[in-house]
Amino acid sequence: MTAYDPLYTPGEDRAPDVHTVDLALSMAREALDRCAPRNVHSAGQMLAAAVDLDYALRQLVTALDAERGES
Repeated sequence: MTAYDPLYTPGEDRAPDVHTVDLALSMAREALDRCAPRNVHSAGQMLAAAVDLDYALRQLVTALDAERGES
């Protein structure tokens, strides 16, 4: 057991939905746009950005893997 909660635990957390690469890329860009104005001095805003970007990146990687026939 750790003293913190990880953003993602393989095997325990639900994997992101598989989208087309174009849709996943669009969603990643939207996540970047949402996170850009957040205050780096606010722990809460940085936590929200980390979660948002982690999920967007996982969606993009999942879509790329699916397109390449990998899992």
